[in-house]
Amino acid sequence: MQHNYQDLIKIFEQTFFEQYNTRLVKGGDEPVYLPVSKQCDHNQIVFARGYYSSALHEIAHWCIAGEYRRTLEDFGYWYEPDGRTIDQQKAFEQVEVKPQAIEWAFSIAAGKGFNVSADNLNGEGADTAAFRLQVYQQVKNYLSQGFPQRAQQFIDALASFYQTPSRLNEALFELDQELYADV
Repeated sequence: MQHNYQDLIKIFEQTFFEQYNTRLVKGGDEPVYLPVSKQCDHNQIVFARGYYSSALHEIAHWCIAGEYRRTLEDFGYWYEPDGRTIDQQKAFEQVEVKPQAIEWAFSIAAGKGFNVSADNLNGEGADTAAFRLQVYQQVKNYLSQGFPQRAQQFIDALASFYQTPSRLNEALFELDQELYADV
């Protein structure tokens, strides 16, 4: 199955633009969320370099951002780039569990592979197995209690476009059990 970022832009536009005045936009090196400003009359979710996975990830952040946070650049969060210390990485992972769980659901709905990302290739060592397990546990939580409203809308839109089951279940999310035997 072909996965083009142009399709995501169209799906997002059809699903959310009218209600939220927000567009998905291909960007450069770094993703960013930009609220309405004097320079632009709509909100923008800018994803990195046309990467499909970057778009899904940034949409996931938008789906859990509340109304106030959607008025702030990058939802008002800090971002420490690759090369984080262990403490910075732990703080990063705390805010990444939910978006990555939603991104995983988006990937399943789109029929695309997914990898949990610690996003710290040049930083100090971190417990990536524990982080992956937290993301998996969050997916299970969303499956039992429901995804946030906008996330579910996008899951449904992706499933419709890609002709995949829109009703997600735990069997669709695989966790390599050997990696987590000691976690």
